[in-house]
Amino acid sequence: MAHPKRKTSKTRRDKRRTHYKAPESQIATCKTTGEKHLYHRAHWHEGKLYYKGKVLIDNTEES
Repeated sequence: MAHPKRKTSKTRRDKRRTHYKAPESQIATCKTTGEKHLYHRAHWHEGKLYYKGKVLIDNTEES
């Protein structure tokens, strides 16, 4: 059985495991606003920050 002569670094290992090989861009549609955004990322819509369909930050309120 083949054995590595040197340890593979974490950086080199993680480069190989990146998602550049994904078949298409990872874009989701928000259930609440209908906006397109990247998966697992919060997104702004009309002054509000949404994540998983819920408002995290509301900048529309003026004091």
